[in-house]
Amino acid sequence: MVKRIAVVEDEAYIREELCDILKKSGYTPLELTAFEDAVEQLTALVPDLVILDLNLPGISGFQICRDLKQKTPIPVLVLTSRDQMQDELQALRLGADEYLTKPCRRERLLARISNLLKRYEGRANLLEGQDFLLDRGTYTLYLHNTSVVLPKNQGRLLEMLLAGGEEPVTARQLCTALWGTTEFIDENALQVNLTRLKKTMANLGMQQKVVAVRGLGYRLERPVEP
Repeated sequence: MVKRIAVVEDEAYIREELCDILKKSGYTPLELTAFEDAVEQLTALVPDLVILDLNLPGISGFQICRDLKQKTPIPVLVLTSRDQMQDELQALRLGADEYLTKPCRRERLLARISNLLKRYEGRANLLEGQDFLLDRGTYTLYLHNTSVVLPKNQGRLLEMLLAGGEEPVTARQLCTALWGTTEFIDENALQVNLTRLKKTMANLGMQQKVVAVRGLGYRLERPVEP
């Protein structure tokens, strides 16, 4: 299947050159020409990879990178004229997978694209958290260069919370995920399973925490960045 690559670049001639390179290399380029709602566009397009400039009108590429990575596991290759170390480190902290500076040789760009696509092959079954990945098929948790298989109920709860993003997941939805029904389910049983998941996450040193949202349900909360 032909890989689809979104190009988020405001300089028209650079965007056209990138799209031409991608086409000639067997990829399908997807051009973004409006940027303030770039995350919504990219979420809807679901490309296999995003090439992202940092200097964009109306919105920072850093913000796009952060918001996109919070919502999706789509790989992001930053291609920018900003060559300062602090910019690269900031982009990587926000979730960027690669960082290249302009001008960039065609061969280097294509090599990084190929490596990223290979790295993400098979990740369709993976959900991405703050510092970990969850395989929703086996409930294997990948973090800190190791892997842990979660008990089924904990895996199901974490899967639901990750899929919910920043929106609260209701107790009814969690009960349905665990037991296939909300009938005759004691709220205490749900609390027991949530407590076990919280303990597991704490023992593994995971940054995200399960928090209750009064009257709405539960969600994963990210640590506040300094």
